[in-house]
Amino acid sequence: MKIIPGDTMNKVSYKPPKEKIGTEEIFDLVFKDTAMKHGLQEFSQEILSKIKAFEKEPGRYYVHCLKREKDIFIYDRNKKIGKPEEVIRQLWLIKLTQEYKYPLVRIEVEKSVQFGREVREKSADIVIYKEDKITPYIIFEIKQPDAKKAEEQLKSYLSAEGAEGGVWSNGVQKFVLYRPYPKEYVTTLSNIPTVHQTWDDLFEERRSYDKLQDKFDLSFIISRLEEMVLAQAGVNVFEEVFKLIYAKLYDEDQARNVRAKHEVYFRQYKEPKKTYAVINDDLFKGAIKEWPNIFNSIDKINLTPEQLQICVPFLEEVKFFGSGREELAIIDRAFEHLIAEVSKGQKGQYFTPRNVIKMCVKMLNPKQDEHIIDPACGSGGFLLHTMYWVWDNYLKSASEEAKQRYANRYLFGIDFDDNMRRISQALMLIAGDGRHNIFKRDSLDARRWTGEDAEEARTALKSLLAKSDEENRKTYRYLNFDLLMTNPPFAGEMTDSGLLRQYGFAKKNGKLKAKVERHILFIERSLDALRPGGRMAIVLPQGVFNNTNMEWIREWFFEKARILAIVGLEGNTFKLPAPAKGTGTKTSVLFLQKRGEDQKPLKDYPIFMAVSKKSGKDNS
Repeated sequence: MKIIPGDTMNKVSYKPPKEKIGTEEIFDLVFKDTAMKHGLQEFSQEILSKIKAFEKEPGRYYVHCLKREKDIFIYDRNKKIGKPEEVIRQLWLIKLTQEYKYPLVRIEVEKSVQFGREVREKSADIVIYKEDKITPYIIFEIKQPDAKKAEEQLKSYLSAEGAEGGVWSNGVQKFVLYRPYPKEYVTTLSNIPTVHQTWDDLFEERRSYDKLQDKFDLSFIISRLEEMVLAQAGVNVFEEVFKLIYAKLYDEDQARNVRAKHEVYFRQYKEPKKTYAVINDDLFKGAIKEWPNIFNSIDKINLTPEQLQICVPFLEEVKFFGSGREELAIIDRAFEHLIAEVSKGQKGQYFTPRNVIKMCVKMLNPKQDEHIIDPACGSGGFLLHTMYWVWDNYLKSASEEAKQRYANRYLFGIDFDDNMRRISQALMLIAGDGRHNIFKRDSLDARRWTGEDAEEARTALKSLLAKSDEENRKTYRYLNFDLLMTNPPFAGEMTDSGLLRQYGFAKKNGKLKAKVERHILFIERSLDALRPGGRMAIVLPQGVFNNTNMEWIREWFFEKARILAIVGLEGNTFKLPAPAKGTGTKTSVLFLQKRGEDQKPLKDYPIFMAVSKKSGKDNS
């Protein structure tokens, strides 16, 4: 049709032809979640670059199968359905032929599996055969990235086909099962043999620290440990996982700083008894000596050698030290997984979302010569992000030794929950602070600051005492910190009269109250830990700022401090994904600056105006 300019009778709508999209964009559609696509850490960039996706029919996308030598459908744009597991299968075929050097003639895909006399419709995704090209050797079960694990199905394939090994993989994680046929048990390994290796070679293979992987999903690893061993072992899951992590940390520390060729010893040996001897007797005992007060000197790994033999391969290839900040966040979330939801909820303890922490740190802008404390430090989020902030903004050009000296000297944390204390210590250790000033103490009760068990904390805080009178030297109640950031536990009312007598908030008209909410006492305790002019950020229930019966505490704020900002947090900030529940308590963050005893105006720090954004994304 000829179109005449200005001729309204002949107007037609023009749609330019759709441009063809490349492999990256196609995989965005296939995997839906781009983070998942970029999380295919099982495969190197070299392997990922060798797979190509293309549009063969309008809106339908394919990849070419290396084995079947035909185009395989992976996504329909109109119906919005796809097969991400097919992409993962092709990546594995590339990896098996190029990295493991298996020839294609020894590989089959979609092989029907025979169970006894019947052949099921179910088929194995990939089968590697022995050199005779007849006997199944290794069977692969491939699942899309968010699929549930298929351990039992993989075991049934191994039994039915008489294969020695099997691999479950979703491209992000994998686990390897080894069945020394015809033995009945199945154990785990961290890898499969190459074409020139045997299974026995894997037990003898030595590794160096430099070859460990710093991309891993610790939550997945812990869940596998629970499912395969720990849940049925009759042990404390938190304790045993933490022991393994510290044994691994000690091994890495020794490998990178002491041993020749940086060899790591944390690995699975052929005999379970040797695995146990190395991991428990050498590494875990070494960790106890290197980092005292984490475990008791007589502690040991409470797993049998056979149970430990299954657990070790899940951790032997990962690298904790040197983990980047993204990896550290993954480790942090895994530690959250370790703390049972019931125990957290009972104590009113909920991990502070990291975007809230980053906001607090950015607004208070800690300097390299300012001491900071979190009296309810939990997993150490405020301390960790303060350390990063100072490193990035004030010590950017400083040496690693100078950065460690800052962390060792200026960052302090206290938590009454021993598990939380150990989590924060582990995270700070992994992050590279060298050592820590994190202590198991009750921040609210000065009576618990006496005796030998409190001596380490008292020694570390001695130079920060605000008053030199005998009472303060005993209780460490009044301190001289420059900054305090905390999210105290909300739940629970304190009824111990001995504790309540220590607080002005526990008295009314000269008489001691019968009970006071825990977070109210934390407000008074926190301000006492600050020097005049010191700044504080504290997460509190919204009722402290709104309820009429809380007016007295708001007046106290104005008397004792200068309010810098109150930032209301979105209602779902502390809610957790299913099955965990978290809390829907409405909260705000109070920012203030402590006045001196002379009550002179404070003019050395700005007042903020802030509006919170919806939670769920890091908007800090």
